[in-house]
Amino acid sequence: MTFVLVVDDDPAIRRTLSVNLRARGYDVETAGDGRSALQVVDERTPDVILLDLGLPDLDGVAVLTRLRTFSLVPVIVVSARSEAVDKVEALDLGADDYISKPFSLEELLARVGAVTRRAQQDARPERIEVDGLVLDVADSRASRDGEVIRLTPTEWRLVELLVRRRGRLVRQAELLHAVWGPTYERNSNYLRVHLSAIRHKLERDPAAPVLFITEPGLGYRFAPRED
Repeated sequence: MTFVLVVDDDPAIRRTLSVNLRARGYDVETAGDGRSALQVVDERTPDVILLDLGLPDLDGVAVLTRLRTFSLVPVIVVSARSEAVDKVEALDLGADDYISKPFSLEELLARVGAVTRRAQQDARPERIEVDGLVLDVADSRASRDGEVIRLTPTEWRLVELLVRRRGRLVRQAELLHAVWGPTYERNSNYLRVHLSAIRHKLERDPAAPVLFITEPGLGYRFAPRED
């Protein structure tokens, strides 16, 4: 069941969206302020977030900025701010969509469905074949030139997160949060050690990696060259 987090300081809007989303089969949780929203995300990762910008504690822009340091969960901004500059700022910060208040409920629900479908498509299991290396993420199997390569469960989790975002930067904090939990988001040495092990197993030349790329100070990406 798709989990939607509704973040809005207006109880009436939270109630309306909750009722209508649940009626369409969504699992819904609500938050009336930014800090509560981030706490929900820490405890249970949503599939989609509907985010108001005019929150009473942390502004929605601050919530979005903080969220994007560790997560790529789809975010639809739902705000009374309708100026182009506000929309551009939110989209530049990583929002996936923007809808102004007052809004058509049917349009909002359609947009929730659209971003959910895109996210599910991005998360499809992948089988990657490049330069003799075969990575079957769905079955946690790896081989090179027909020889099986064994990865630890932690290494597989990191490989899976990167392969499913092929070509896209995955930030250090998101990898640490997803694999070890929220209290490890600053332990970048964990990533260095495990990525080094992954490269020694999967790269032809671990000293000059071409698959698992480090973006210094930011994170990592799986970026195999296209044939």
